[in-house]
Amino acid sequence: MQQQNELGTETHTDNGSLQQVNVEEATIGLPPERPPIDEAVRTRFQTLLDALCEGLYEREHAVRLAMLSAIAGESIFLLGPPGIGKSLIARRLKYAFREGDSFEYLMSRFSTPDEIFGPVSIKKLKDDDKYERLTDSYLPGAHIVFLDEIWKAGPAIQNALLTVLNEKIYRNGDQEVKVDIKGIISASNELPPPGQGLGALWDRFLVRIPLTGIRNQQQFLDMIVDTENVYEDKLSNEVKISDEEYAAWDKLIDQIEVPAEVLNTIQVVRVKLDEHNERVGREHALRVYDRRWKKVIRLLRTAAFLNGRQYVDLMDCFLLVHCLWDNMEHLEVIQDIVSDVIRKHGYSLAVQLNMLKREMDEFEEDLTRETQTKHIVTEERLKVHNEQFYRLQPQGRPFDSPYIKLEEFRKLTQGEWAVISVFNEEMKLGSRLKAKKSDREHCLDFEYNSAQSTVRLDTENVEREEIIERKPHPLLVKHWDEKVRRLRVYIEGQLKMIQEDSPGPLAHLDSNLFVESERSHIVRANIEDVAKALTNLKIRLEKAHHAYTSID
Repeated sequence: MQQQNELGTETHTDNGSLQQVNVEEATIGLPPERPPIDEAVRTRFQTLLDALCEGLYEREHAVRLAMLSAIAGESIFLLGPPGIGKSLIARRLKYAFREGDSFEYLMSRFSTPDEIFGPVSIKKLKDDDKYERLTDSYLPGAHIVFLDEIWKAGPAIQNALLTVLNEKIYRNGDQEVKVDIKGIISASNELPPPGQGLGALWDRFLVRIPLTGIRNQQQFLDMIVDTENVYEDKLSNEVKISDEEYAAWDKLIDQIEVPAEVLNTIQVVRVKLDEHNERVGREHALRVYDRRWKKVIRLLRTAAFLNGRQYVDLMDCFLLVHCLWDNMEHLEVIQDIVSDVIRKHGYSLAVQLNMLKREMDEFEEDLTRETQTKHIVTEERLKVHNEQFYRLQPQGRPFDSPYIKLEEFRKLTQGEWAVISVFNEEMKLGSRLKAKKSDREHCLDFEYNSAQSTVRLDTENVEREEIIERKPHPLLVKHWDEKVRRLRVYIEGQLKMIQEDSPGPLAHLDSNLFVESERSHIVRANIEDVAKALTNLKIRLEKAHHAYTSID
């Protein structure tokens, strides 16, 4: 798959890495501005969520995700012991819809399809010789479905559930009936046991949430003394979602933009999952296939829409954590991978930061090659002995000690005499003498026994590089000016997008309806890093521009 971006053609290789192609001839443009938050949609749904969560304790997040999955047309699995409110969440979900018929059933290994999908119509079988079920008041006729202890369902029930969960179709005899189920919630106190053919059914549940008992002490005390009937429907009809509203939202959700930073984040998460699977081996591998990824995108679009946005943002990407795990060990791995990818890559990939750095490196190398010539120059320098001494040559030296310290030499001037130490061959103090710098290079004047002498110091020849600048050809300057203009427009545009427009605006990072606000610091850290990197690149660009325009 290839995607054209502002810096050129970006190629996604089979292993998910990014390669740069034809960057030099690309056209850089400003990023598109994103529409503002639609507060009406967000406020409407926030009011509904607040009403659904009233009277619940430490179950608000599960209710929010259950509502999100229902609006997205997906199913959700709740993992937890008996008596922690799994069925309560399902019943609250039913109250969110005006036409909210529900079906609940506690599965057992003796459950039959008749109990789930309805009894066979004797009249149809007798008069028309057709095998059809009477589905009213059963699963196919419900809007909200709660199936407890789902893994105890027999094969016949499982097979029928597969098409209901995936396609919203129930095969009733020789007919395919489109069901109007908005949300299916399943629950169990265990994950699907291995080796029992439950993999296909487990894969149909997109959102998976582990639940525990109430942990906060005050919330626990409030719950046990609360006398309100938590199963009672207290929602006004105006707050509930109508069928017309649900259908309208369904179409609008498909129009939500999935921007580059989100697609790239998902791409890198996939690569990281593959790397994890290679490390742990086949037995402990975490497999996520194409259908689940497609459903994840639908969930992210729904989250963005209900948050009042016309585009998915990086905060929505944290919902991946609830969609990609198979067991509790995987859950921790997924949390680490998603957080790490958003922190390190997020907007970095969206603005093609690595590609931009490579182009800047190549530009600077081009400038150096065309405007600078290196010459090797040989010069005579004082030779350092034992890291801290200069050596006096014997010619003209009226005393035996040949060494002086670097630090004392550097303090000497030509105009004034000063007393310095001289050291013998063992680097031990020999005597103290008056000395000053000579007007001859690399020499010192000494006063010894009322007589003056000039002594030369040991030197060595050292080669060094000397840079000679040359003015570039006018055609080359014109080409570079255009490159600078392109890069400047792109960098400033990306900075504007990050600092002003995206993720539109930053204040909403802390108020995502479905992601905990404490995750926002990860997105902010990535945005700040990208902004700093772009600012540094802008400084480098201006320095490069000054470097070739200031040459005489």
